[in-house]
Amino acid sequence: MLLEYFRRQFAYDAWANREVLAAIRRVDGSDKRSLQLLAHIISAERLWLERIRQQPQSQPVWPEFTRAAAEAQILETERQWSDFLAQLNSDRLAENISYKNTKGEPWSSRVEDILTHVLLHSAYHRGQIASHMRAGGFEPAYTDFIHAIRQGHI
Repeated sequence: MLLEYFRRQFAYDAWANREVLAAIRRVDGSDKRSLQLLAHIISAERLWLERIRQQPQSQPVWPEFTRAAAEAQILETERQWSDFLAQLNSDRLAENISYKNTKGEPWSSRVEDILTHVLLHSAYHRGQIASHMRAGGFEPAYTDFIHAIRQGHI
């Protein structure tokens, strides 16, 4: 049951990231900070998957993406997470992963805790994007989970 929960949450996360990108596209480059925050979301999602897979970090935590690059990265990161989650099992969820954070400090976390962190971290920054866009006079993406469910996106 926990595996299906995470698969569903990551499906929502991918949809929400695409919705945010669509909102950023609508303002046609007028909101650079929102694009920076979205790039951070995507990069952090990839970084955590690389940590789980014990792979080297492939991009900076705060990359500079164009809208086109952000779209490509969203789709690639979504595919990678989907592939990972399709093969995930209960034993792997409980596994401890050792890694170093961006300060070089060694840590160890369970896979299920990393997955939870990825989802909450992304939602936190999507909230920042929505606040930033609204303060700039733009209409942010409507990414509430229940909205995604009601509309059949998940």
